Amino acid sequence: MELTLLGTGAPEGLPRPSCPCAACASARGPWARAATALLVDGALLLDLTPGAVFAAARAGRSLGPVRQVLLTHPHDGPAVELPPALPPAGRVPDGQVLTLISGHRVRAVAMDAPGTGYEVTSPEGERLLYLPPGAAPAGLPERVEQPLDMVVCDVIGRPDAVARLRSAGAVGPTTEVVAVHLDHDAPPGPALERRLAAAGARAVPDGTTLVVGEYRAVPDVPRRVLVTGGARSGKSVEAERRLETFPAVVYVATGGRRDGDPEWAARISLHRERRPGAWRTEETCELAELLRADGPPLLIDCLALWLTDAMDRVGAWEDERWHGGGGEAVLRERVGELVAAVRGTRRPVVLVTNEVGSGVVPATSAGRRFRDELGRLNAAVAAECEQVLLVVAGQVLVLRG
Repeated sequence: MELTLLGTGAPEGLPRPSCPCAACASARGPWARAATALLVDGALLLDLTPGAVFAAARAGRSLGPVRQVLLTHPHDGPAVELPPALPPAGRVPDGQVLTLISGHRVRAVAMDAPGTGYEVTSPEGERLLYLPPGAAPAGLPERVEQPLDMVVCDVIGRPDAVARLRSAGAVGPTTEVVAVHLDHDAPPGPALERRLAAAGARAVPDGTTLVVGEYRAVPDVPRRVLVTGGARSGKSVEAERRLETFPAVVYVATGGRRDGDPEWAARISLHRERRPGAWRTEETCELAELLRADGPPLLIDCLALWLTDAMDRVGAWEDERWHGGGGEAVLRERVGELVAAVRGTRRPVVLVTNEVGSGVVPATSAGRRFRDELGRLNAAVAAECEQVLLVVAGQVLVLRG
């Protein structure tokens, strides 16, 4: 089954007409995207968009052989004129199956937002699932019989759609996931490729033809990632994005509880509201045990708070206990245990840490000690990670990987 993506953008396209924003300004050349529309084996058109005939011609295709036009979502704005010789556009009721003269079977899939998804099965048995913008499947079974060959959906806007499909087994290790309906919230260029690769997905330029079911190596998702940056740099958001398409994640909060501190409680509440509801939270600094155990991916936020706890335990803030009381040696042992656990873990893990030492030198010996120890800890953990990211002003710089 051949799939030609006549467009891969949001319903208004990218860049949007008359929009002066930075996202639209950078959406030029291969990054410009028309509204998403799919041509399947030349016989089935999924979503009718302005300029579909010219888009097909640019891709070396013709809409002349199309025998069925199906819509997935309500279209805002002026009505799109139906090109001559195309059959009337329509929608299939949820749950019903339409069989085409070409031998393709199309099953309508219910969504949790306005619109209809379509699972297309070719005469040879390849299976493609296409979802409308801003929507995820509703009422999936706990487990499907076999994974799909390809999923085309709004990965950036609804990453939980991929998580739901993974949880049900509809997206497996060999399923190709292609991101469409790309809009302003999609970062440009290499940043988009990196973000999608973390989800096991990719984006392609308009006009690309893909073979559904053809073997293709899925994007390599690193097992260990360290995300570092300054305060309010966006490092925690970047870390969360890297795991948002996984069906189950353990969020490890190393900050502990601070009873009676409303500002700290507000920070924790903000983090919880931002995370998917299916994630489980553990408040602990016993990271080595979690890293050595089997289980779902871990998001550890953050190493700086873990180090604060570790230094509290050994009395590292007092010079006498640090140098003469064995505090330094005990901390080195605890840090070594953590680094070894990161090295040997078999579960995906994203670790967040603070980048210190770029500004004012701390006025106290305890402050300088924390700065130095955090720098050593960050370097040791980074050495064990396949990918290391630095977040500055919400922008991600790849230091490794």
